[in-house]
Amino acid sequence: MARHLRTGSAFALLAIGGVLLASPAVAEVSVTIQDRDVARSVSLGGSCNRCELSGRNLSGAAFTGASFMNATLVGANLRGAEMVGSNFTGSDFSRANLSGVQIVGANFTSTNFTRAVLTGAEAQGSSFVRANMTQADLTGGEMHGVNFSNATLMNTKFVGAELFGATLANVTATGADFSGAEVNAANLRGGDFSNARFVSATLDGARLSDGRFARADFTDASMRRADIRGADLSEARGLTQDQVGEACGDETTRLPGRLTAMACRGSVRVIRSSTPPTPPTPPTPPRR
Repeated sequence: MARHLRTGSAFALLAIGGVLLASPAVAEVSVTIQDRDVARSVSLGGSCNRCELSGRNLSGAAFTGASFMNATLVGANLRGAEMVGSNFTGSDFSRANLSGVQIVGANFTSTNFTRAVLTGAEAQGSSFVRANMTQADLTGGEMHGVNFSNATLMNTKFVGAELFGATLANVTATGADFSGAEVNAANLRGGDFSNARFVSATLDGARLSDGRFARADFTDASMRRADIRGADLSEARGLTQDQVGEACGDETTRLPGRLTAMACRGSVRVIRSSTPPTPPTPPTPPRR
C-alpha cells in the first residue's frame, strides 16, 4: 500500500526509502513510496538546503524547481532521476549513482561529483561550473550545451559522449578520456588536457585555442575547422598532417615535428591606438 506525505511547513519530515528524515526549511515536499514490487515514485520540490541524504535510495525521483544547495548525497542512488530547474550548488554527489539521469536547466556550480556514475546521463542547458568531477564516469552521456567552465575533470570518462556546443573552457582535464566522443563546436579554450585521450573523437569546429595538450592522444581524431590558435600540441601523440591540415592556427600554435596548420580565415583584426587619429584636412574651397 502506498504511503503519501505532503507538507508546506517550514520544518517537515521527509520520507525517503521508507525512512523519515528531519529536513529543515522544506517549502513543499510530495513523496509517494509504494510496496517493493510496485512502481516507486518520489517527487521533491521546495527547499531542502544542507539536507543529509547520503546513501538514500532516490532512484526515479523527480526534482522540479527544488533547492538542494549544499546538500549531502554521498553514495546516494539517483538512477533515472529527473532534475528540472533545480539548484544543487555546492552539494556533494561523490560516489553517487546518477546513471540515466535527465537534467534540464539545473545548477551544479561548485558541486562534488568525485567518482560519481553518470553513464547515459542527458543534460541540457545546465551548469557544472567549477564542479569537481574527478574520476566521474559520463560514458555515453548527452551533454549538449552544458557549461563545464573551470571544472576539474581529472581522469573523467567521456567515452562515446555527446558534447556538442559544450563549454570546457579553463578546465583541468588531465587524463580525461574523450575516446569516440562527439566534441563538435565545443569550447575547450585555455584548458589543461595533458595525457587526455581523444582517440577517434570528433572535434569538428571545436575551439582548442590556448589549450595545453601535452602527451594527449589524437589518434584517428577528426579536427575539421578546429581552432588551434595558441594551442600547445607540441607533445601531442597521434597527430598527422592530414588532421592539422583541416584545422586552423597561427604563429603561436605549437605542433609536433614538421606539422603545419593553415591560417584561420575570417578573423577581424582590431587596431587600437592610445590617441585618436588626426582628422583629415578639409578640402580647399575653389577659387571664384
